[in-house]
Amino acid sequence: MRHGRPDMTNQLALALGLLIVAALIGDISVYGDEHIVFLGKKLYALIDWLAFWR
Repeated sequence: MRHGRPDMTNQLALALGLLIVAALIGDISVYGDEHIVFLGKKLYALIDWLAFWR
């Protein structure tokens, strides 16, 4: 434990990963995948922009 916060454990990381995947599957099954592609492109642009400041 650092600075009073608990560490990220493997079990917690796996649970969060499964939750994200389940949310994506549910979202795609209800609304389709067009907006996921749009958000992926915007996320890539954001990461590229943030890399400029590194």
